[in-house]
Amino acid sequence: MIKIAHYINGELVEPISRRYLDNLDPATGKAYSLVPDGDERDVERAAEAAEKAFPAWSRTPAAQRSAILLRIADLIEANLERLARAECVDTGKPLSLARSLDIPRAASNFRFFATAILHFHSESH
Repeated sequence: MIKIAHYINGELVEPISRRYLDNLDPATGKAYSLVPDGDERDVERAAEAAEKAFPAWSRTPAAQRSAILLRIADLIEANLERLARAECVDTGKPLSLARSLDIPRAASNFRFFATAILHFHSESH
């Protein structure tokens, strides 16, 4: 069975508690993977990593940040079928809906924010 890890500070890491939860396929009720049973210590570790990363990320030129987000959108689109199937197993959603709505919307969201950072800069953002 696949054991999923937290992604913190650019690394896949076990939860500090080393506890996992069954991730159930809603169609069968059977566990198909294990997901971290994170707690406040994992949240703190992630928050600390984000605080450390913020100064460098905030100094990264908007065009470069945009390119990174656009690359993520490209990768989502390139892996549409695989991601749609994963969404179906995870949520019990019909494959046609994941293919036509959920996964394309994820790519669209990354594209929206990738281009927004090139055009908007204000206190409200």
